Amino acid sequence: MNRLLLSFFFLFSFFSQAQIVGKVTDTKGEPLPFVNIYLENSYAGTTTNNDGNYVLSVEKASEYKVIFQFLGFKTVTKEISISSFPHILHITMQEESTSLKEVVISSKEDPAYRIIRETIAQRKLNLDRISAFKADFYSRGIWRVDSIPERILGQEVGDLDGTLDSTRTGVIYLSETISEIAYQNPDDFKERIIASKVSGNDNGFSFNSAQDANFSFYENTIDINAAIVSPIANNAFNYYKYKLDGIFYEENKLINKIIVTPRRPKDRVWQGTIYIVEDDWQLYGVELTTTGEAIQVPFVSELSFKQNFKFDPKHNFWVKISQTIDFGFGFFGFNGDGRFIAVYSNYDFNPQFEKRSFTNEVLLFEPEANKKDSLFWKGTRPVPLTDEELNDYIRKDSIQTLRKSQKYLDSIDRKNNRFKWHNPITGYTYENSYKNWDLNYDGPFPKVNFNTVQGWNGGVGLSFFKSYDENRTKWLSINTRAIYGVSDERVRITGGITKRFNRVNRLQLSLSGGSEVTQFNPSEPILPFINSVASLFFERNYMKVYELNYGRFGYSQELFNGFRIRTTIGYEQRKPLFNTTDYVTLPADNVTYTSNNPLDPTDVVNAAIDEHNIIKSSITANITFGQKYMTYPDGKYNLGNEKYPELSVTFENGLGASNDNYNFSQLRASIFQDLNLGNKGTFTYRLKGGTFFNGKNISFVDYQHFNGNQTRVGTSATYTNVFNLLPYYSLSTNKSYFEGHLEHDFRGWILGKIPGINQLNFNLVAGAHLLSIENNTPYTEFSVGIDNLGFGKYRLLRLDYVRSYYNGGSDGAFIFGLKILGLFE
Repeated sequence: MNRLLLSFFFLFSFFSQAQIVGKVTDTKGEPLPFVNIYLENSYAGTTTNNDGNYVLSVEKASEYKVIFQFLGFKTVTKEISISSFPHILHITMQEESTSLKEVVISSKEDPAYRIIRETIAQRKLNLDRISAFKADFYSRGIWRVDSIPERILGQEVGDLDGTLDSTRTGVIYLSETISEIAYQNPDDFKERIIASKVSGNDNGFSFNSAQDANFSFYENTIDINAAIVSPIANNAFNYYKYKLDGIFYEENKLINKIIVTPRRPKDRVWQGTIYIVEDDWQLYGVELTTTGEAIQVPFVSELSFKQNFKFDPKHNFWVKISQTIDFGFGFFGFNGDGRFIAVYSNYDFNPQFEKRSFTNEVLLFEPEANKKDSLFWKGTRPVPLTDEELNDYIRKDSIQTLRKSQKYLDSIDRKNNRFKWHNPITGYTYENSYKNWDLNYDGPFPKVNFNTVQGWNGGVGLSFFKSYDENRTKWLSINTRAIYGVSDERVRITGGITKRFNRVNRLQLSLSGGSEVTQFNPSEPILPFINSVASLFFERNYMKVYELNYGRFGYSQELFNGFRIRTTIGYEQRKPLFNTTDYVTLPADNVTYTSNNPLDPTDVVNAAIDEHNIIKSSITANITFGQKYMTYPDGKYNLGNEKYPELSVTFENGLGASNDNYNFSQLRASIFQDLNLGNKGTFTYRLKGGTFFNGKNISFVDYQHFNGNQTRVGTSATYTNVFNLLPYYSLSTNKSYFEGHLEHDFRGWILGKIPGINQLNFNLVAGAHLLSIENNTPYTEFSVGIDNLGFGKYRLLRLDYVRSYYNGGSDGAFIFGLKILGLFE
């Protein structure tokens, strides 16, 4: 009954609109999803939805030739004469029968190889043909989940804002956009979103983007987190085997159906079928699949691409008119699937672009883009909704007002705000959803740590957060935290208040202050959790700290696109601290705790610093060259620019010190970039340098410290900001310095070609690191390692062998990377 009502609704919604509507099925009556439908000699077109239904808009009642094209089925052309609307046209399509009768078969080589060679030779020309264009673009995305657990990692999942039914299954995301796009080779892109719709949120804005859907198999690689080699790339024969499955004709064009098989299944490759037009050597269609292993997104099980092309007689080439991406996913019991469809129409391959046609703004929304009513969508949406999608819109829109009401939100808060017995230990949050504020109590567990200055230490915190709009573009945060050290018997309290004014230039002001125990290196190179383990079980107390009592003001803002400034100024009182405990869980032979003096760990009497005061300020300019960005109605979203590096310049100053010798200035800069080298991996570099003015006798606190590592445990995803064998403070300096970090992640380019090893999906990583200090011998490290270690979907480990060279000596060790430890920061 529901399906019948939906069918009536589908047909009724198009009355009095100039549209052709209908259903496309196969000879067994089964609906055919994503059939391409277009008017002859035009780019006006659509596709069927998952139920086989379609809507094709036309200008007026007249005579038309309507073409139905679907991979694996014979193309159907229907001549119709329309006198009134809606014009109903149902179509039955027959499967295409491929044949090899006309193909000359060689005993030496499959005919597919000749076809692929010709297509590869034409690849560059085919790219040039679509080097500049304008088009209309429609996209729709849907995510579904199936039987998800009520709790994940101990946290209650809830009903995901009403998206789950009683079986904990449902659509968690449904969104669509209509936009105008412009493209110019190699990477100029502009998208103007005319309409945006998000199921269950009439104030929401879709994150579907035409640029994110801009995949071309004429490129050598398709970048989907990893660079996947195209079956018609210049080096494709190194990765694929081909078999001609048959041929068929599209009018007078001969189409070759070719089966693509990876030579090594664990490579960054596709498998499936491609259709190539004889003599034109262009794509007619693509049906290719890759895996989550290949793209190195473990929770994705499979990723399937389907692209369809139509012949443009005016420009004499085949153009993409639709694309469907299907995927499945699963992680921590959170399983589901999804689909993104894209329809291209009204191409203009002779655009008159001007110098200002393209800017760093790659996407913007028209005013009121998310306020289009149902009549607009019914008349404009090129792909009709499926029953599932229509039901989701109707259900969520009907309860949207209810779920935003104070009565409903208060009822949800009453349930979530219930106090439980373990909350004093683990924490508690009281939320007022209607007024957009929450009060959070941060319990002592699991942030209980150990160091030799405080002994066992932990604390509690209290924070208040208030958002001034639904999307949290403007907010106020107030927090305080008290830490108690059992051995030094001290309570230290810190607090702060931060105000964010908008999400356009992200103007932010903050005040903070208090008393805390902090590492001499403000980058905190050793995590408290790692130091606790090293101290308690190995008697290695690497963390060196001092007491900081301070009051600080902070300001940050993006002054113009790509140029962000951040400044702080504050009063600081620094006090030396000494070890107060020698407790150890597992005493080690011939090993004892060192002192808290980083300059001389054997000196238990003298400290690295004396007590002093100073007014310290810093101003930092972060520059992202050529920064691309998206403009949403609620703010600006920066995307960076892979072509250029990011530059940071900081001027730091200390004045008014209680000891005049401690006044100083430092100028430092860093430059960072990730370079995508296609299927050969990612190359990352970070270069840093600086110099001091009047820094001869400054406090050790204000030295330039470098991120060392003595624990043999790595805690970051990459090692481009750390020396893995350098003692934490052995080369700290108040002189001019330079450090450089290089790392290349081959992403399977080497290991993926070795039989047996390629089944493990490991990544080879190599690195080089240099530290040069004025009047000092350079320190260097070289490393080689294996990344993406783990089991199944859980790939959070890494293992490197590092070799260091300094002052004529050499040292080597293995570094065990636990990237998940970043959670303990």
